[in-house]
Amino acid sequence: MKKFIEYLRNCWRIEDLRQRLLITLLFVAIYRFGSFVVLPGINPGMLEKLQSQTAGGLMSLLDMFSGGAFSNASIFALGIMPYISASIVMQLLAVAVPYFQKMQREGESGRKKIAWYTRVLTIAILFFQAPAYLMNLKYQAAGALATGINWSTFMITASVILAAGSMFILWLGERITDKGVGNGVSLIIMIGIIARLPQAFFQEVSSRFTAITGGGLVMFIIEILILYAVVCASILLVQGVRKVPVQYAKRLVGNGKQQYGGARQYIPLKLFAANVMPIIFAQALMFIPLTVIRYSAESTNWLIQSLTDNRSLLYNIVYAILIIAFTYFYTAITLNPTQMAEDMKRNNGFIPGIKPGKPTADFIDTVMSRITLPGSLFIAFIAIMPAFAGLLNVQQGFSQFFGGTSLLILVGVVIDTLQQIESHLMMRHYDGLLNAGRVHAKGGVSAY
Repeated sequence: MKKFIEYLRNCWRIEDLRQRLLITLLFVAIYRFGSFVVLPGINPGMLEKLQSQTAGGLMSLLDMFSGGAFSNASIFALGIMPYISASIVMQLLAVAVPYFQKMQREGESGRKKIAWYTRVLTIAILFFQAPAYLMNLKYQAAGALATGINWSTFMITASVILAAGSMFILWLGERITDKGVGNGVSLIIMIGIIARLPQAFFQEVSSRFTAITGGGLVMFIIEILILYAVVCASILLVQGVRKVPVQYAKRLVGNGKQQYGGARQYIPLKLFAANVMPIIFAQALMFIPLTVIRYSAESTNWLIQSLTDNRSLLYNIVYAILIIAFTYFYTAITLNPTQMAEDMKRNNGFIPGIKPGKPTADFIDTVMSRITLPGSLFIAFIAIMPAFAGLLNVQQGFSQFFGGTSLLILVGVVIDTLQQIESHLMMRHYDGLLNAGRVHAKGGVSAY
């Protein structure tokens, strides 16, 4: 506790860091305030059915990512997920379409063009999702619209407001990235998730001491121990094993080390190179059945119900398969074996027993494939942990923190934010909070 207080003092002493922290808190407060601003013309007292709809299943996840704005019929109801979906599509296009591949290689100008296309695609997705959300609102809260307002007129104006609300959230995220601390979009998602944690925790405590679920204090302690183990596993996943396993490292570079200009360095292959991105991608795709079908009407079809129930067997099987597939995909687009082989050759590096050029690229690609499989399986297991928590009668809201997207995003964003704060403290020779992750080279230079 003493170290944490000293850490806060050090943060406050640095003027630039203090301003960044205050700006971040201001923008986060604006986002949370907007989550409670109800759409004009909607009576918030008539939203009980909508709120009960988002209490379980996949709708509860959608409400969690929006920070509760979805169930409040807020101007921020659609949240940041349309932008995430657009980003996924653009990354897929950057792999499959030569025009976007060329754009990606253009450096900063290419990134700006891709960002512009992503925003345009986000707006297109919003003007599809906004009417779908309003149709669901009409179905779930027919009496919520104020007297004298026509639904057709309301649909047009409210769709524009919802789209503008999501784009405003994106703008807040970009401002946090530029002037605040951390990745703004990820931070906004994290804040929305954290907002649900206290309520979910107290509901779980209450349920464990009732006759309905039973178990009492013993079961609650077991839950906390399991949650602690999952959090530790998530930290390992997010931080990643920054070297290949020993048997592969020895085969790859002979004792796992390679000479680059006289300095001994490791080839940068991580066991979890994709981190949490495959889970975010897979989760965005799993929302598609909900967007297309569930908003329109309540269906009794078994397939539809299974795909919109995040505790069902079919949902978790499809979810795990998508995560494994996206892990390979994201690893392939972030780690280019051909480029790594060229860099090694350019720096007079080589793999003992492997010829430079294409044989080296093929060898690295083989090792990447081997270490990606256990990583993808581990990611998939962490992602479907909420379903296993449901088998222990854990409440729906609290079970989301036993794994899945929510826990991994929380862990990932917290670690990333702390590391960015640490970099500011280290530049000014202040003590930080993190000890792990700092590597001291022989020359006395620290690196991450």
